[in-house]
Amino acid sequence: MFQTSSFARLRAKFTVLLLAGSALQAAQAADLPRRQVPPPLPIPPAFTWTGFYLGVNAGYAFGEGRRTFTDATYGTVTGGAQGGGFAGGGQIGYNYQLTPGSGLVLGVETDIQGLAEARANAAYLGTTPYYNVSPSLDYYGTVRGRAGYAFDRVLVYGTGGFAYGGGSTSSYAGSYLYTLPSTSRTGYTVGGGLEYAFTEKLSAKIEGLYVKLNKGGSTLTTYDATVPAYYGIGSGNTGFAVVRAGLNYRF
Repeated sequence: MFQTSSFARLRAKFTVLLLAGSALQAAQAADLPRRQVPPPLPIPPAFTWTGFYLGVNAGYAFGEGRRTFTDATYGTVTGGAQGGGFAGGGQIGYNYQLTPGSGLVLGVETDIQGLAEARANAAYLGTTPYYNVSPSLDYYGTVRGRAGYAFDRVLVYGTGGFAYGGGSTSSYAGSYLYTLPSTSRTGYTVGGGLEYAFTEKLSAKIEGLYVKLNKGGSTLTTYDATVPAYYGIGSGNTGFAVVRAGLNYRF
């Protein structure tokens, strides 16, 4: 009888301790932070070329080479090769991409460039020097439309539009008796390029343009027997090609 009562008391104490331990574990578990599944990372927005930009560029202008032309009074004039030279300046423009990521891109751009063009001012009519009184071309600019296709951060485009330019009066102009050509010229330009955006704001481009400007002015020639020499409009072609690299910053 005594043993049974002792065993019952021990079992009751064990049960109480077991319940207390379970309650303590439950309390500790309640104090622990709940494990949560982290939310998925946000998908970055697709890249777009839409927006204003400005930048700088530099390259080389290639002249159209040696020319032979005919003077209405004195005959064929040969020589007067037109060389190339450094061209550099700045541009500003706006792009609109129809679909972000990859898609059609339309835009407009204007630029102005300084030009260090090398040319020969003297040709020959027979053995007599023929001096060019055309003004130099010291700068040119364009206002162009652009249309291309973007492969995410790579943009391939064509471009074309209005071109203008100007320069200084020839050093031989004082010996010319007729109307001198205007120092300002207008014409057109066409070309294309490739642009790559290596950050959200900065992009680099390689571009080629052909620029054609009108000549203007008189076609008459002055002969000065005291030199002797001829003076006339010796630059019969004002077309040139430009290859340049540029850097743009987009807003």
